[in-house]
Amino acid sequence: MADATPFLHLSGLSKRFGGVRALEGIDWDVMPGEVHCLVGENGCGKSTLIKAVAGVHPPTEGGIEIDGQDVLPLDPAKAKALGIQVIFQDLSLFPNLTVAENIAIESNLGAALSPVRKGAMRRIAREVLGRLDFHLDLGAAVSDLSVAERQIVAIARGLAGKARLIFMDEPTASLTRAEVDRLLAIVERLKSDGIAVVFVSHRLDEVVRIAERVTVMRDGRKVGTYPVGEVDQRRIAHLMTGLDIEAKVVARDMAGAEPLLEVNRLSRRGEFADVSFTLRRGEVLGLVGLLGSGRTELALTLFGMNRSEGGTIRLKGRELTLRSNRDAVRAGIAYVSEDRLSLGVILPQSIGDNVVLAVMKGLRNRFGLLPTTRRRGLGEDWVKRLAIKVPGIDRPVQTLSGGNQQRVVLAKWLAARPSVLILDSPTVGVDIKNKQGIYEVVADLANQGVGVIVISDEVGEVFATCDRVLHMRQGRIVGEAVPGRVSEHAMEERIYA
Repeated sequence: MADATPFLHLSGLSKRFGGVRALEGIDWDVMPGEVHCLVGENGCGKSTLIKAVAGVHPPTEGGIEIDGQDVLPLDPAKAKALGIQVIFQDLSLFPNLTVAENIAIESNLGAALSPVRKGAMRRIAREVLGRLDFHLDLGAAVSDLSVAERQIVAIARGLAGKARLIFMDEPTASLTRAEVDRLLAIVERLKSDGIAVVFVSHRLDEVVRIAERVTVMRDGRKVGTYPVGEVDQRRIAHLMTGLDIEAKVVARDMAGAEPLLEVNRLSRRGEFADVSFTLRRGEVLGLVGLLGSGRTELALTLFGMNRSEGGTIRLKGRELTLRSNRDAVRAGIAYVSEDRLSLGVILPQSIGDNVVLAVMKGLRNRFGLLPTTRRRGLGEDWVKRLAIKVPGIDRPVQTLSGGNQQRVVLAKWLAARPSVLILDSPTVGVDIKNKQGIYEVVADLANQGVGVIVISDEVGEVFATCDRVLHMRQGRIVGEAVPGRVSEHAMEERIYA
């Protein structure tokens, strides 16, 4: 590899937005057919680097070469023509279009006065999904798909272009283990075809599994590029953060605590059946299982978004009838969705406005108006409590890193002072240090007597946060484990069996 000509070469690349330095003096190569992982905390400059190569953000200084040729100035159309495809973290899909139209949309661009070639688009989509070994209804609207299915559509659209280099920004964040394995197999196929892949992931086990080289970034600078055989997960985490972060089992015996949420034989046809469990005051309860096991569907029912068709829900001994999420909020149940970008926050609005969304009615004065001082006071209070790193609460949420966006979502619901908080994949797309921060928030809430349900695809995550873990499969709870009494490996074997 050392003797080959890089497909992509960056020299002294810098980018500033006003007085803010996003990138500083980046020298970086990606070789043809190489799988190269790019890692770093949220806000370290990874996304800015990708957008510079994709022609979205012109660099302030430095050069970009493709096959040894200077390609600046660069715009998105030119970058794609050079073979650069990007699957951005926000997916950038068209929710009103079909699966086939999203995957093969570029095949119809440039033909303004010609009919849409739907048959050709379906053929392209079918072929690409076949390469991914994944089946989707080509005529289904993307808005009707799950987060994991939308991720697959975004990956397929990237592969549909004539790519020579594909950036995958957190492509596995919402995928199950089986789907991750399928994706990594596709990456290996792309590599054998001479296509380079830059793989951005916070899941460090995937980094060491798939990469040939790993580049670590911190504070807009390149820390270094390392052969994967020279670094392990702990070393990468240290290079990213400057800290030694160790996962610890925190499980407590909560059997003597007062019952808070009691679910008895809860059922909803086609989604889950006969689900029974008790969440105790101050307990953190994990819920794991493969995609389609019924975890999120159960959470949506507990939050009143879907109605149960059998069974009971009791909170503090009182049976609840949940006709909507408003009923759940009034009862003291809050839910943080796995899809924070479309369901958790209103991205263009300010941090302060997002924080007060769930409690606006209680903040209004006798004239029905929302005083600015109350909104600002509450927003600033929660920004301080959750250590959200922002210059002020009037900044749009979309300007924040993923970890800080997730904290804004938490602030919105914590402002409502819930008795039960349901967290669905709370650290998807969040870097390792910000994960630790969210885990600390969960622990603090539990110590205050809040009952927390953590839904996660990562066994390590529930072991680092939960007192007990329930395992769902095909809509039923099939097992229970206490972290520390059973190993992570044994739990993974049960889930992925």
